[in-house]
Amino acid sequence: MGKKQLNVRVDATTAEMARERAEQQGISMNQYIERLVQQDMGEAGRVFVDAAAQFMKEYETAFLAEFGEQRGGADLQDVRR
Repeated sequence: MGKKQLNVRVDATTAEMARERAEQQGISMNQYIERLVQQDMGEAGRVFVDAAAQFMKEYETAFLAEFGEQRGGADLQDVRR
């Protein structure tokens, strides 16, 4: 995958903290920022999955009433796992 250049402005304290953390981890500032963004996206994905699971738990009875125990080979028990 190709790389794309970003220009980001932060205050001096933030820049220094980021530089120090990258150095502590033995990686470049670019790698450090890239990891932070990837971690953030991973967390957003987990939040979505957790919310979807909670929705299914709350509305399980309604889904069972509408669609029955099985639909398309997977039942609600399988979906919740």
